[in-house]
Amino acid sequence: MAGLFSPAKSGRMRGYRVSRDFDDGVGTMPKQKTHKGTKKRFRVTATGKVMHRSAGTSHLAARMSQKRKRKLRGTEVTASCNEKGIKIALAGNSY
Repeated sequence: MAGLFSPAKSGRMRGYRVSRDFDDGVGTMPKQKTHKGTKKRFRVTATGKVMHRSAGTSHLAARMSQKRKRKLRGTEVTASCNEKGIKIALAGNSY
């Protein structure tokens, strides 16, 4: 039962697509997969800016001042040093 779902039994390697246009026996190159954790946390705007949710907003808001809670609302622009890595991880797929 251990080898039931192994890639060797399925006949295809994960990440490779089989081209439908022609059948020369060689598949196309693998595509860059979207990092799902990054997709849930960031979004790229139409102008190319990367937006993220403010940290510290999920719980324990009762002990915060109203001013701090108000400042943490909404989304913020991510630092420019992190933009390149986030866009690569998203692989063109953003909300």
